[in-house]
Amino acid sequence: MPIDFGLTATDYAQHRAGFPDSFFERSAERGLGLPTQTVVDLGTGTGTLARGFARRGCQVTGIDPAEPLIEQARRLSAQEQLTLTFRVGTAEDTGLPEASADLVTAGQCWHWFRGEEAAREVWRILKPNGAVVIAHFDWIPLRGNPLELTESLILQYNPAWAMSGGSGLYPRWLRDLGEAGFSALETFSYDIQVMYSHADWRGRIRASAGIGASLAPAQVEAFDQAFAIALRERFPADPLPVPHRVWAVIGRRR
Repeated sequence: MPIDFGLTATDYAQHRAGFPDSFFERSAERGLGLPTQTVVDLGTGTGTLARGFARRGCQVTGIDPAEPLIEQARRLSAQEQLTLTFRVGTAEDTGLPEASADLVTAGQCWHWFRGEEAAREVWRILKPNGAVVIAHFDWIPLRGNPLELTESLILQYNPAWAMSGGSGLYPRWLRDLGEAGFSALETFSYDIQVMYSHADWRGRIRASAGIGASLAPAQVEAFDQAFAIALRERFPADPLPVPHRVWAVIGRRR
């Protein structure tokens, strides 16, 4: 079954934690996401990154190929009374005018793109001296922590899932940007703990590529029941501290 995040739109909107405030603060220190800047957020999903920049006074357009996720993004933005534009499209072909953005962002999604094509499209829509930020906010599996249990159980139900054991670091994206002409490449990363209730962590995993976006509903339900039992037995603390790593690469269109 192909991966389709539209199938997980409800869980995605309710349970996936967005980037922390510290990410936007560190971006602003680098002149990114400042008030009045025009931002295009690729692979916007339910708009967590897009809303974060809109709260800081940016003019934001979010783009995603999944209409159900765009619908959730519009709903969540309306709840906050934020004014954003959302449209269905792809990172490789946004349909936006040339030199129309001060900043292009891609949060938790570049691995789903055709990297070389997406980087060329980002270059096209950026203004001279504009910037691109590819960012990730990943859970970090270590021996004995809740993520080791989580990934082990995902693999039991979906052996084809190929995203386990990640470090939260993505050096390949520097190559994609460098070969498209971006310069002054810069990376930063830091670790934080994110508190999830058991219910929210189960929802977060249901919304993942390995479960809700790729398994049949009956399989998702069976996984979720097994996961609830495993969490209660192995990690009874509720809420549960879940280690995450924020990582980003910045490129400039000189």
